[in-house]
Amino acid sequence: MTSTISRMYRASPLARTLGGFIILAFVLLLFADVEISTVDPWTEFGRLLLGIVTPDFTATENILNAILYTIAFALLGVTFAVIFGFALALVFQNPLVRGFCATIRAVHELFWALIFLQIFGLSPLTGILAIGIPYAGIVAKVFAEILEEADTRAVAATPSGTGALSMMLFVRLPDVWAHYRTYALYRLECGLRSSAILGFVGLPTLGFHLETAFRQGNYSEVSALLLIFYVIIATQRLWARRQLLPIYLIGAVVILPWSVQISMANITRFFVVDIVPFPLRNGEGFEGLMDWLGLLLANQALPGTVATIQLTMIALVATGLLAALFFPLISPLMIGRTGRSVGHVALVVIRSTPEYILAFVLLQLWGPSMLPAIVALALHNGGIIGHLVGRYTETITLRSDAPRGIARYGFEILPRVYNSLLALLFYRWEVIMRETAILGILGIATLGFYVDSAFAELRFDRAVFLIGITALLNIVIDMISRRIRTSLRLRTALEGR
Repeated sequence: MTSTISRMYRASPLARTLGGFIILAFVLLLFADVEISTVDPWTEFGRLLLGIVTPDFTATENILNAILYTIAFALLGVTFAVIFGFALALVFQNPLVRGFCATIRAVHELFWALIFLQIFGLSPLTGILAIGIPYAGIVAKVFAEILEEADTRAVAATPSGTGALSMMLFVRLPDVWAHYRTYALYRLECGLRSSAILGFVGLPTLGFHLETAFRQGNYSEVSALLLIFYVIIATQRLWARRQLLPIYLIGAVVILPWSVQISMANITRFFVVDIVPFPLRNGEGFEGLMDWLGLLLANQALPGTVATIQLTMIALVATGLLAALFFPLISPLMIGRTGRSVGHVALVVIRSTPEYILAFVLLQLWGPSMLPAIVALALHNGGIIGHLVGRYTETITLRSDAPRGIARYGFEILPRVYNSLLALLFYRWEVIMRETAILGILGIATLGFYVDSAFAELRFDRAVFLIGITALLNIVIDMISRRIRTSLRLRTALEGR
């Protein structure tokens, strides 16, 4: 039997790839810092649970403004992204455009926010651009893929001589408009999560009040804020009507605090002086620049990159395991209607809570280590993939004599969704890498830790260089992921939707 399994493993590129990832993650886990360092985590966890069941909706001052600002930043940022992402999607085949989109989407929203804080301060422009710029790169990629996969029969039937603009507006766009609209709504949900966590860098969204309440141990206030956030996400399809979008956008522009002054001198200084490497500013020439780069690479970029890759690979495998456990919670092939309702609520909560907030909560309970980040990344991304795969099982029909219970899961359902689950997992590899980098802001020694330290010390040249390293790392991971999915023929209609 052992030899049979061995032959199957050698014969299957998918099994070899998956086995390699699991072994690598296990080895990296052996060297990871996953220690719980808090003195009495269970007491603090008990206080958190008590706060969760006793939400206090009156504890937060200006709660209505925080809610409106969270929605406003998301609406304006995603609208910016959709408009410019669509324009970029039309010329996405150009290598320069593809490279530009890959670069801007490889930098996390929080990193963009830290950059724009130095330029615009706490102006609404900081939040809008921090969401809009990386999302434009993501939207361009997805919209271009939708155009490529669209039915071409209408294009073939178009009379010769039809202009490119007319072809796009009246032939190609109507065929893909429903997909664009669906994806834009999903991107708005992501924008709401991003808008919330922008509060952790000072913008007046729900995240600002969440961080304050957590640090003060006011868990009843935390519970109320999270419940409000979940309601906003869960009811999005009810209030995000396209007929009301113009009114929402006008309202978003009106309510945001535009009174914050923007200094052109600060903007000019940032681009002309602050981000120029210190040796060049100090007249030390090429030799000084090489010394500066060498020290920065050895002391920050290299250890930060190693920790980022280590955490990413562990979280990636943990995400796959949790996704395989989560999808049966909402599958009609495994659970009845009542159980699925409970499962849907659980997965909505898990996938709607940003990794940054989950990691922040767990850091308060367990102390600074990789463990909170691993659990946060795996829960959030496992919830997203589990939800998509669970919905996919609704299209599967089992034979009448199919087994029940664990046997049905292991021998009937899991083999049918296996490829789709892995495709989604590798698709989100880049996302997990982006999130891993920014979790360093919370004190975990990934690249984000060194980026945040550089901003805190006003060493913007170092910060921009390290952000460039994170972008390059994400681009490389995206290339490897696409190559793996192509070589293993891992493709699913759920990708990127």
